[in-house]
Amino acid sequence: MPEHRLSPPDPAVRRGRGFTLLELLVVLVVLGLLVSIVGPKYFSQLGKSEAKAAQAQIASLGKALDLYRLDLGHYPSTEQGLAALLASPTNETKWQGPYLQKAPPPDPWGKPYVYKAPGEHGDYDLASLGKDGNPGGSGDNADITSWQP
Repeated sequence: MPEHRLSPPDPAVRRGRGFTLLELLVVLVVLGLLVSIVGPKYFSQLGKSEAKAAQAQIASLGKALDLYRLDLGHYPSTEQGLAALLASPTNETKWQGPYLQKAPPPDPWGKPYVYKAPGEHGDYDLASLGKDGNPGGSGDNADITSWQP
């Protein structure tokens, strides 16, 4: 009769059974540390990219407003708003638009741009009120404007 000895399991066999609770906890702690370090940096970059997108949209709308002014001799009034870049306002016979390919987009936070003509800072003022949608603010809530503060 062959002799059977109790011996520790072969490490190759043990590996096939899965991870221990301690190994899983170590992995979770390491992942938690990575998220706590990388997460804030990622979300701050996201806020910066929204501000840059708003600046680019304001610059693009500003170019369309300048083309409107070249054709008509003046910027659209506050009442006409940015819609005048897409459809001819009444009594504007020199209108050569549309000056935009599609309707003016909302700002990156989903709110409409604020347009005022004549503006307090130039011929027109065009602004996004930032993430909070209120004038002023800092960080993500800061206003993004067509003029230099």
